[in-house]
Amino acid sequence: MKSLTIHTLIITVFFSTIPTSFASPPRLEDVYSQCTTDFKPSNPNFPIQNFTYTQQDPSFLTILNNYVRNLRYFNNTTRKPVAIIAAADVTHIQATITCANRLSLQLRIRSGGHDYDGMSYLSTVEFVVLDMFNLRSIEFDPKLDTAWVQSGATLGEIYYGVANKSNDLRGFPAGICPGLGAGGHFSGGGYGNMMRKYGLSIDNIIDAKIVDAKGRVLDRSSMGEDLFWALRGGGAASFCVVLAWKIKLIPVPGKVTVFNVETVGNRGGVNTTELVLKWQEIADKIDNNLFIRLTLSTSNKTVKASFMGMFLGDSTKLLEIMNTDFPALGLNKTECLEMKWIESVLFWLSIPPGTAPTSVMLNRIPQKQIYLKRKSDYVQKPISRTGLDAIFKVLLENENVTMAWNPYGGRMSEIPSTETAFPHRAGNMFKIQYAANWLVQGEAVANECLSQTERVFEAMSPYVSKNPREAFLNYRDVDIGTSLNSTYEEGKVYGVKYFKNNFERLVKVKSRVDPDNFFRYEQSIPVLSSH
Repeated sequence: MKSLTIHTLIITVFFSTIPTSFASPPRLEDVYSQCTTDFKPSNPNFPIQNFTYTQQDPSFLTILNNYVRNLRYFNNTTRKPVAIIAAADVTHIQATITCANRLSLQLRIRSGGHDYDGMSYLSTVEFVVLDMFNLRSIEFDPKLDTAWVQSGATLGEIYYGVANKSNDLRGFPAGICPGLGAGGHFSGGGYGNMMRKYGLSIDNIIDAKIVDAKGRVLDRSSMGEDLFWALRGGGAASFCVVLAWKIKLIPVPGKVTVFNVETVGNRGGVNTTELVLKWQEIADKIDNNLFIRLTLSTSNKTVKASFMGMFLGDSTKLLEIMNTDFPALGLNKTECLEMKWIESVLFWLSIPPGTAPTSVMLNRIPQKQIYLKRKSDYVQKPISRTGLDAIFKVLLENENVTMAWNPYGGRMSEIPSTETAFPHRAGNMFKIQYAANWLVQGEAVANECLSQTERVFEAMSPYVSKNPREAFLNYRDVDIGTSLNSTYEEGKVYGVKYFKNNFERLVKVKSRVDPDNFFRYEQSIPVLSSH
C-alpha cells in the first residue's frame, strides 16, 4: 500500500498540474521538494528550498559525502536519498517529517555520520536524509552548570566551548572523537574516558527538545518521563528527531595526567599476557578518577598491547595509585604528561602535545576517509591465561583486526541498569570494540577484512556475555540482526542484544509515541501492533 501511496500522489499531482498527455510525470524529488516548500508554518528568514539538495543539485554528492565516515557505504551502487534537507530551523524538521510521512518516504537522521554501518544515510527503500549539521548552537547558562546543545553540534565544539567559557574549570563526559555529533552519540549512551567517574553522557542529560511524528515540538515535561527515559540510550531515531539536549556540565581539575605505554613481547621483564591479566584484575576496580584503555593489535608477528590512560589529577597521585594497584606496568614519571583537560582531547587523538592548537578539534570534515568495520562485546568474567594465549594466536592470524578493551566499574556500576535505556552497567568488567580499517577499494580487500573481523569475533565467544551476547548500540553492527519488515520478532533479535531487559519497555514507549512506526530503519525499535 505504501508504494501505491507514493505513485497515487505523484499521478494526482501530475494530472492536476499538467493538462497534456505528452508530458512526463513529475519526479518524486520534485514532488517532495514542492511539499516542503508549501509547508506551513515556515520561517521567511530561512526558506527551506535554500537548504534542500536533490540529486539534480551539483552540491548533492558533496553534502551527502561530507558526513559519510565509512567509504563502504559511498559508491555508485549505494541507494541515494530522494533529498537531503540540511535543516537550519525547526520548521525545516517539521516539514521534512510531514512530507516524508505524506509521501511514505522513510527518514534518516544524521548528526555526525559516525554510525559505523551507515544507518543515518542508507536505506533499502526510497528515503530522505535530515542532516542536522546546521543546527549546532551551544547556549550556556550564566553559572556554567548546564548548557543547551543542538544535535548537530560536534563533541569538539562542545568541549572547546565549555573549556573556553569556564576558563578550563568545566568539562563534559562524552566520547574521545571530536567529530561525533551530539544527536546520535548522546542518544545511544555516549561514553568516554571520564565514564568511570561521571557515567555516560546520558547520565548527565537533564532535558531535551524534540520533534515527534506529528511535528510537535516537545520538551521533557511535555513529552513525558517514559519517552525521555527511552531517548537516553535507546536510540532517539526510533522515536523522534532530537533538536537539542540540555547537558549538566561537570568540574574538571586544572591538570589531568595522561599516558600511553606500548609493549611488544614484554616490558621490564613482564610479558604481555601477564600485563593483560593484571589489567583485568584492576581496570574496573581502580580509582574512579582513572581510566585505562587496553588496545591489542599485532606488530611484526607479535601481539602489541597499548595501555592508554587518563587520570583526573596530577602525576604524583597517579603514580601512587599505579604503584599500589598496577605495579606490573612499571609506569614512570617520564611517561606521565600533565596538561589541561581540553588538551587531553588531542592526546587521545594521538596528536603530540604542543604540535597543534586545541582549535583543531573544531574541524568537522576528516582529512581522509576510510573503509571500516566495527563490532562490540561485553566481558563479565576475567579471561584466563590460556584464554588470552588463544586470543593472541587468533589476532596474529588476523592482523587487520585490533581490539580496544574499555573498562567499566566506578560510577557505571552504581547506576541501575533500568535508570536509562542503556542497560550495560554493574557486572560488566569491560567492553570490547573490534576494529578493522582499510584504504583500498574493491570487494576482495573488503571481504578479507570483514572475514578477519568475523573470525576474531567468533573466537571471542567463549569469553564474553551470553544469552544474550550483548552489544553496544553506538557500535552499529548489522551482523547481529536487521528488520526488513519492522516486525516485533525481527526487532527482538537485535533489540535484546542492545537493550537486554529494557527492550520490552522501549517497545511499549515506541508503540505509544509512534504507533504508525514512522521513525523506522534497519535496527529500529518495533511497535507492539506488529507482534
